Amino acid sequence: MKATWNGVVVAESDDTVLMDGNHYFPESALKREFVTFSNHKTMCPRKGQATYLSLLVQGELNPDAAWTYADPKPEAEEIRGRIAFWKGVKVAACRTLTAHGSRTQPPRVIPARTGQSCG
Repeated sequence: MKATWNGVVVAESDDTVLMDGNHYFPESALKREFVTFSNHKTMCPRKGQATYLSLLVQGELNPDAAWTYADPKPEAEEIRGRIAFWKGVKVAACRTLTAHGSRTQPPRVIPARTGQSCG
């Protein structure tokens, strides 16, 4: 998967976790040169406290465009150390070329609980 904003890839990985419709990338997939501080936080009853990051790409700021759960609740442990995007960041599958043609790695899917979907 690839996360793109303002024409620039800000994260790329073949190891994402899909939870509540959002692809969570490993922190190591994030291109830190495009990340800046945000003090915004939200609380999700299912996942815990989300901490946000802003993107700064080609001189343009996208505030609070990414979030992470540093200490998720037990039912969301699969997204610990992972980052998801919104606010115009496009997340799409990327293809890896192999000797036998192209392939994509499917994300690990974590089922949502009814009535408990949040970022």
